[in-house]
Amino acid sequence: MQLIIFKKSKILRVFLGDPRRITNFSGDIKDSEVYITLLRQICPNDINLNPVPLSNSLEQRAEKMLQNASKMKCRAFITPKDVVNGNSKLNTAFVANLFNNYPALDPPDEDTVVIEETREEKTYRNWMNSLGVRPYVNYLYTDLNNGFVLFKLFDEIKPGIVDWNKVNSLDSLKKHGGQMKALENCNYAVDLGKQLKFSLVGIGGSDIYNGVQTLTLGMVWQLMRAYTLSLLQKLSGGSDVIKDCDIVSWVNEKLSSAGRTSSIKNFKDPAISNSRPVIDLIDAIKPESINYSNVENDDLQNAKYAISMARKIGARVYALPEDIVEVNPKMVLTVFACLMIVDMQKTE
Repeated sequence: MQLIIFKKSKILRVFLGDPRRITNFSGDIKDSEVYITLLRQICPNDINLNPVPLSNSLEQRAEKMLQNASKMKCRAFITPKDVVNGNSKLNTAFVANLFNNYPALDPPDEDTVVIEETREEKTYRNWMNSLGVRPYVNYLYTDLNNGFVLFKLFDEIKPGIVDWNKVNSLDSLKKHGGQMKALENCNYAVDLGKQLKFSLVGIGGSDIYNGVQTLTLGMVWQLMRAYTLSLLQKLSGGSDVIKDCDIVSWVNEKLSSAGRTSSIKNFKDPAISNSRPVIDLIDAIKPESINYSNVENDDLQNAKYAISMARKIGARVYALPEDIVEVNPKMVLTVFACLMIVDMQKTE
């Protein structure tokens, strides 16, 4: 995938076709009307979107709008309730994902930087932006190198862990010696990772500062994993850290209690590749939510359906269909963990 970084003035042009301008991603988008218009403006000609009746309730209208977004493979991050409630962080992530997939801009000119982005990088970046981090992350290997996004993520995982007195401010980074201060921030971020028992052998602050790709991804993955598990821990009300085996046990117990024959041994289990354990688990969490006539012998189509339905029942799934088909254990863990979060929220 190509990630295109444009001037801010160009980004806003994607909204010009709608006479009603927006100034925020909360109150201005609650009725879905701007989204409905935007999707029709940027949708390719070979995709047929369904009409969205404005007579529906706001939540029904938002669901119809998101069904159109799904046709464009862009239903991610938000639920109808997030739209109606004006969840600014998640709506911003939704629009950013639309823009990255369908920028609807003129061809890049000479001052445009075109960057190849992997699926993994896109997943991590979208996850960060959905949390409302500042500065906004356009590219992992340059936008993390002052430490501030990392500090925000650490604070989300364990509030209070960041000693902001040790953090060099953004203003100080703009002054003489700012590069050294940014490196100090990155060193402190690595120290915080060690406090959370991250595996950071061979990773130093200079690697984050210089955007060393494999080492930066190693840090970011552990942040995403820790964030997901921290949500589970908060919902469980216990002090014990949730482990991978706890999630696997929950999956199998949930499937068994619902009378399903599917199960998983771990997050590398080849049985996951056809998405059947994920699909059955969704139906176990919300009975009769799955239309099994939509389950095919095509693994990729099943994975797309599984992720679509997971998001529909409220799971904040950041993984992509290919991650399930290829049984990417990192992303598979997050899929099951997000579904576990939905189930635990039901019983609160």
